[in-house]
Order: sequence, then C-alpha cells, then structure tokens
Amino acid sequence: MNKVILIGNLTRDPELSTSQQGISYCRFGIAVNRRFSNANENNEVDFFNVIAWRTTAENCAKFLRKGKKVAVFGMVQIRKYDKDGQERQAVEISADEVEFLSPRDSFDDGYAPAPKSDYNNGGGYKRRDVSELEPVDDDLPF
Repeated sequence: MNKVILIGNLTRDPELSTSQQGISYCRFGIAVNRRFSNANENNEVDFFNVIAWRTTAENCAKFLRKGKKVAVFGMVQIRKYDKDGQERQAVEISADEVEFLSPRDSFDDGYAPAPKSDYNNGGGYKRRDVSELEPVDDDLPF
C-alpha cells in the first residue's frame, strides 16, 4: 500500500500549470518537522515536492501561499525525466487531497483572498451577522 499523510508549511508559492491534455496541475513544496530532535537537540526538517491535480490544484493555487500550513494526503511517486541527455528521477507526493490548516484570517495577508461562498446564489444558506441571530432559550432541562 502506498499512502502518505504529511502536515507541514509551504516552502514556496504554488505554481499552477496545464498538461498537454488540458488537465490543471499545481506544484508546491512543503517542509515537515520531524517528531524528535537529533543528537544536538536540533529539530530536523524534511522537504517534499507535492503535485495536485484538477480542482484540488486550482484551489491550492488560489488560496495557498508560502508559509501556509497544509495536510497532504496522497502517495509517493517516482517520476523519470530527461535533463541534458541524462535520465533523472524525482520523488514527489501525488496529492489526492490537500487540507488547508492555516486559520482563515491568515489569508488576509495581501496575497490570497479569503474563500467566498457562492452557495447563497443558488438559494442556499445566507451568512448572517451575529447580531441578526435570535436569542437562545436558556431554559434547558439539564
């Protein structure tokens, strides 16, 4: 079974591209702290290259920036490519799912807008201010 779960911070801004078949993909790197420190009591960090596809890729490119914390669920893949006539390999994480872990307020850093809901346009719920909510009946049986 090839399954990976990583939690870390982006080391660079995501780069959105489109494949020759017209499929969106996004590449970014994450830094993951190891659980234990080394003999010198320094925390060690591992760096991973991540690739996400389709809607996940578009959302990553839209809402993530360097420094944001994410959880990546996916698998390890080895990609072979040719550079200067030499065959090389790259180990990367192919993300099935990327969960944004940075607080929503941290999106207000001048880079990416806070996610907006279009659900109300289809007749769904409406976001309301706390002052619009009706008071709660405090007469509870417990």
